[in-house]
Amino acid sequence: MPEKVLIENCSPTLAGIKTASLVNLQWEDSAQVMREMREMNQVFGGKGLRAVPLRSRKGCTLLYLYRPDRLGTDLKDERAQKCLGQLGYPCGSTEECVAYLAKRLQLSQDFPHEIGFFLGYPPEDVIGFMEHRDRGCKCVGTWRVYGDESAARKTFRKFRKCTDVYEKCWSSGRSILDLTVRGKQF
Repeated sequence: MPEKVLIENCSPTLAGIKTASLVNLQWEDSAQVMREMREMNQVFGGKGLRAVPLRSRKGCTLLYLYRPDRLGTDLKDERAQKCLGQLGYPCGSTEECVAYLAKRLQLSQDFPHEIGFFLGYPPEDVIGFMEHRDRGCKCVGTWRVYGDESAARKTFRKFRKCTDVYEKCWSSGRSILDLTVRGKQF
């Protein structure tokens, strides 16, 4: 399992303060990435996390590491459901929504802009980006902010602090499993 890459890119998700994270994993053969996914799901399953490959291209797989319980709550937001429903997502099932996102990613060269809903970003910011792109953005951090700038800046600082702490702890010998906060198991 690529622990260093996960610590650098997924610490807020591992800590349970973010719904999900995306990370690109490099691989030499496709069987390798599938072995790593199985290992991650065995390790993280008891902590309420799931690892899913969303897209594979040219020796690289986009890994989606998420907390299904939190994602289910996020996707129940009325604004998210309306937007995702208009895009053809099967909003009755979190797993089916993730599968549909993977399908959209595989069929497109770009990222579908609704991916922010799957990463736990505020719905007003996801919708703001979908409608305005770079125009009207109040600030940029982990995502582009169109709504509550103050709350977003606090969240950005919290995510950065979490990653810094996790990197130090992991470098000092703590295991990634020890650093992963237990959430609802699936």
